[in-house]
Amino acid sequence: MSETTNPTPDRAVRTHTTPAGSAAGSPRSRVLAITGGYVVPVAGDPIERGTVLVTDGVISAVGGPEVAIPDGAESVDATGSWVLPGFVESHGHVGVHEEGEGWSGNDTNEMTGPNGARLRALDGIDIEELGFRDALRGGVTTVVVKPGSGNPIGGRTAAIKTWGGRTVDEQVLAADVSVKSALGENPKRVYGDKKQTPATRLGVAAVIRDAFVAAQSYAAKRDAAAAKDEPFERNLTHETLAAVLDGTLLWDQHCHRHDDIATAIRLAEEFGYQLVVNHGTEAHKIADVLAEKGIPVIFGPMLTSRSKVELRDRGIANLALIAGAGVTVAITTDHPVVPIDQLVLQATLAVREGLDPATALAALTLNPAAILRLDRRVGALEVGRDGDVVLWSGDPLTVGSRVQRVWIEGRPVLEPGPNGQQRVVERWERFDRTGWR
Repeated sequence: MSETTNPTPDRAVRTHTTPAGSAAGSPRSRVLAITGGYVVPVAGDPIERGTVLVTDGVISAVGGPEVAIPDGAESVDATGSWVLPGFVESHGHVGVHEEGEGWSGNDTNEMTGPNGARLRALDGIDIEELGFRDALRGGVTTVVVKPGSGNPIGGRTAAIKTWGGRTVDEQVLAADVSVKSALGENPKRVYGDKKQTPATRLGVAAVIRDAFVAAQSYAAKRDAAAAKDEPFERNLTHETLAAVLDGTLLWDQHCHRHDDIATAIRLAEEFGYQLVVNHGTEAHKIADVLAEKGIPVIFGPMLTSRSKVELRDRGIANLALIAGAGVTVAITTDHPVVPIDQLVLQATLAVREGLDPATALAALTLNPAAILRLDRRVGALEVGRDGDVVLWSGDPLTVGSRVQRVWIEGRPVLEPGPNGQQRVVERWERFDRTGWR
């Protein structure tokens, strides 16, 4: 397989077998056995006639025909199919920018002030939004939902599974992953049109810098009060940015032009936070710099026009140049800019334009999971990770391949339906399914 990011340093090393006496053999365990398919773990070599066991929602074995199937397991014959981990959409607005809902369903940007650090994407996600069904049909089982790019500081992001909960809280993988920020045309246009600061790139950077200076002061006073056991009044805006400064939250930086990427690096080094470049349209121009500094790029969306000046050098081939320089990359649709079910199509087109196929698969799975520190749970078919498994009719990077079935944490969420079509397992069907709760 191609080079991918390292998992979080403290993640335990796992084997590919279920230890003796584990829950796999327990009569109360819920076991799914997917057998006979071409298994692509992403974190390891592909396996012919492979087997994936999922026990109580967690992968308990990945191997060949020698893997023992526990009595009472639900068995699925995947002969002729490819078995992969669910894809991870690392930058989307599904659930907060609802398709076909107009103003009522657009909660992407709170453009009433340039610093929205106190905002949380989780508070605006509608899991009944149509994009989540599209995600399943595109093999996407995890999405990191982010505020938009209208503000220099947009708010906290959230990672959720794309189906299965009665409420969004039951689909949460990580309630707070990062803080979304924007450089470039979008924030300067929003506030320039209002004749407010920031109206220039200088102003956008100044807003971000001022916010971090205030957060540093807040954190120092908070810590001093705690040391003296004195009361301290919370400020959610400063508290969020203090969490970026101490490494609890990542900094997701919307930027297209190479000079905006350079500003993003400058700010990150000034304040010492962990930067993730989002979009990176011109990242190929400074890919060697990004590689030297270990800064990853979430690249895309690719299937767009040059709708803004900062997109004039857009190109699908740019991704191969960025990855070729040694930068860890993920791929995004920026849903609904590109529909979320087209995530894999973008990877396919990137392969056509020179991206290594194994790197393309990693950019849909292991890389986004590792970049956003979700790789304890998702991103690969590996013992101990969530049982988010997708059955494909063939190589997903081949245009003619289709998603056949999807499981999230071992539960079916997309199944074969009539006339060769797939059907989404509706949430209320859990009441009719033994053990669904």
